[in-house]
Amino acid sequence: MASPAPRPASPKAAPSQNAAPRMGDQAGRALHIVIVTDAAPPQVNGVVRTLRQTSEELGKLGHRVDTITPEDFRTVPLPSYKEIRIALRPYPRIARLLDREKPDAIHIATEGPLGHAARRYCLSRGVPFTTSFHTRFPEYLHARTRFPQSWSYAYVRRFHAPSSSVMVATPTLRQELAERGFTNLKLWSRGVDTELFRPRPELREGQDEQRRPLWLYVGRVAVEKNIDAFLETDLPGTKMVVGDGPRLEHLKKKFRDVEFTGALFGDKLAEAFARADCFVFPSRTDTFGLVLVEALASGTPVAAYPVQGPIDIITDPATGCLNEDLRTACLTALEKGSREACRAHALSYSWEACTRQFLSNLVLIDREREAGSGMLESAAAQAKAPVPA
Repeated sequence: MASPAPRPASPKAAPSQNAAPRMGDQAGRALHIVIVTDAAPPQVNGVVRTLRQTSEELGKLGHRVDTITPEDFRTVPLPSYKEIRIALRPYPRIARLLDREKPDAIHIATEGPLGHAARRYCLSRGVPFTTSFHTRFPEYLHARTRFPQSWSYAYVRRFHAPSSSVMVATPTLRQELAERGFTNLKLWSRGVDTELFRPRPELREGQDEQRRPLWLYVGRVAVEKNIDAFLETDLPGTKMVVGDGPRLEHLKKKFRDVEFTGALFGDKLAEAFARADCFVFPSRTDTFGLVLVEALASGTPVAAYPVQGPIDIITDPATGCLNEDLRTACLTALEKGSREACRAHALSYSWEACTRQFLSNLVLIDREREAGSGMLESAAAQAKAPVPA
C-alpha cells in the first residue's frame, strides 16, 4: 500500500509542473483528460494507486488531468466498508463540470455512482468515452451475499458495452472477459515505483533469526482476499499481515500468533516488503495484484494460487511459485526464489510505459473534427514513442 494521493478538488489539474493548458486548434499540444472514479483517498487499494500514478505520469508527458472523485460530492459510507464513501445524486454536478471543462477525452475508471453518472452524460450527448475493469465486483458480491455471479456480470457487461475501449490489466483477464461477452477490450498494464520498493539487505541482516522465515501479506483485510487460507497454512517462522479492513479485528482474535501491523505507507511499507522472506498472495479474485510487483521489486519471491493475476506476473520459478496447495507454493518459493531475479523481473514494469499504453487506448472527443483528428494522431504518436532509459 503506497501513500494515499492528495485530495483532488473539483476538478483540479493533476500535480505536475509540466501540465499544459487545454489543447486548442493546433495539433501536437497537450490533451485535457478527465478521469472519473469512485475509488479515491482515503481508500487504500491498487485502483487508487494506479490512477494516482497514471495521472502523475500523464502530467510529466505534458497532459492536463482532472480527476472527479466522491470527495467532490455529498457522500454516504458504503455498508460494511465505512472507509469507502459513495456519491449521492452526482449526475447534475458531473454534467455541469464536463460541460464547463470540455475535455479532449473522458475515462470512466469505476462502475459506481460517479461512473454511472459520467456514462449517462456521455451517452446523452453522443460523447465517446473509455472505461477500465479494475475489480471483480461479481465475485466480491457473491462472496458476501451469494448473489449469482452470472447476474452481476450481465450488469457489469452492460455498463461497459458502450465504451470505446475497456482497459484491462492482463492478457488472461482480457481473454476471460471476452469469453463472458465483453467487447472492445484493450490492455493497460501496471507499474511499480522501483525507487521506493527496492531490496534493503541491511534490514534483513539485522532481523532476529528466530522469527524467520517471515511470511508477508499486504492488502485489504476483507473476505474476498481469502486471507484465512494463508493464516491457516502450516508454515514455520512468523506470519505478518499489513493492511486494514472489515475483517481485521476478527482475524486478530482468531489468529493470535500472527503479527498484524495495520496499514503501512511509504518507507514503512517498503521496509516490510524488503524484510520478508516470502510474499504470500492468497487472493483468487484480483484482476492484477499490484502488491505482487511491489514485492518483486523489493527482492521478495511470491507464493500464490495459479489464478488470473499471479499467472501473468510470476512467470519464472526464480520469482516465486504458484500451486493449488498454498503450503507447497510457500515452501517452494522460499527454497527456489532468487531475490536478484525478483528485482530484475520487476524492473520491466514501468509506470511511464503503462501510461503510454493508457494514452494510446483513449478515444478523443471530436469537438472540432479537423483538430480532433490531429490530436488523435499526436496522442497515438506520443503513446508509441520509446520510453527513455
